[in-house]
Amino acid sequence: MDLTPDPLVGRLRRALRTGLAGVPARTELHGAPVTDGALGPTRAVLDGLGASDFERPVAAGGLDLGLTAGVLVSEELGRAARGNSYRADATAADLGAPAGAALAGFEALPAGSGVVATPRAGGWRLTGTVTVDDVSAGTLLVAARAGGEPVLVAVERKAPGCTTEGGCWPPVARFDATAVGAADVLGPLDDSPAGALGRARLRQAAYLLGIADGAHRAAVEYTGFRRQFGTRLRDLPAVSFPLARALVALRATRALVYRGAWSVDSEPDAVGTAPVMALAMAADTARDVVRWSMQSCGVRAMTAELGLHRYFRLAAAESVRFGDPAALWRTVGADRVGSARHAAAGPEIPVAAAVRPRGVSRL
Repeated sequence: MDLTPDPLVGRLRRALRTGLAGVPARTELHGAPVTDGALGPTRAVLDGLGASDFERPVAAGGLDLGLTAGVLVSEELGRAARGNSYRADATAADLGAPAGAALAGFEALPAGSGVVATPRAGGWRLTGTVTVDDVSAGTLLVAARAGGEPVLVAVERKAPGCTTEGGCWPPVARFDATAVGAADVLGPLDDSPAGALGRARLRQAAYLLGIADGAHRAAVEYTGFRRQFGTRLRDLPAVSFPLARALVALRATRALVYRGAWSVDSEPDAVGTAPVMALAMAADTARDVVRWSMQSCGVRAMTAELGLHRYFRLAAAESVRFGDPAALWRTVGADRVGSARHAAAGPEIPVAAAVRPRGVSRL
């Protein structure tokens, strides 16, 4: 992995921060803290930069910048706490689908188990209730299980049996025997290291990393000028030590996330469990860092002008959006145990060599 700073990455990061700084933030203490989806306020910024083409291959009219660019976009969206209008289009691009849809059902583990697809003549019927990014999107990209295998299914929001509820946050989508055709199944969501699900997990890990980084930045700035007992809050050990631990957690998580993205782009055969590990670690980091940041700011953390409440609610909801962290860690552990046992057993004896026909003696 080349650790030399990439000038293109630096310019892209600056452009994103400049554009997102001009997007109004939701400062209310109640209600949804962000607006996601195709109609979200960050959409104009991403469209102005052509972000939907960052990961698409050149043959499909894209720029083919790789998953690293997508991870960078996701991190900056989380850092600004302005919502994520990128992940759905990026996942659709992985499967060759058009942009403008919303993701639903990625929080269930095993992947897609929140919605069950049962066979019918010419297609499937969907049943279940899952979270959705955007209730106003015309099309939902639903993670479901068909025949026991996870797949991504395109469902029209106004299809019979499909209802959405935006009064809660995150919003939810309900499917009551919603009929879809075989052509609506966009592709598999298997656990292949460099597949669509693995790439989506790394983008979500970067979004969580950005949420934690944004909260930490706000806390460091506030404790740097707020004074108590004749000194800055940041100079008090009870405040500075948690913030220092948060910085270490952020740097370790960033290294894991970007290492995973680089592996998908450069060494897909060596990705292994990196996407799952990055997502689980980023979820834990986001919740811990946001909590430490709020504790460092005291009562002021819950005020609208400081804005830490938005990061707190985002971290709580987004940390389980693509799977509960504890279940993800168990997946990593089970995979490593299986690999270790397989390595310890050594190469298996071929069946043809192990079985000797009756009546044939060994020479």
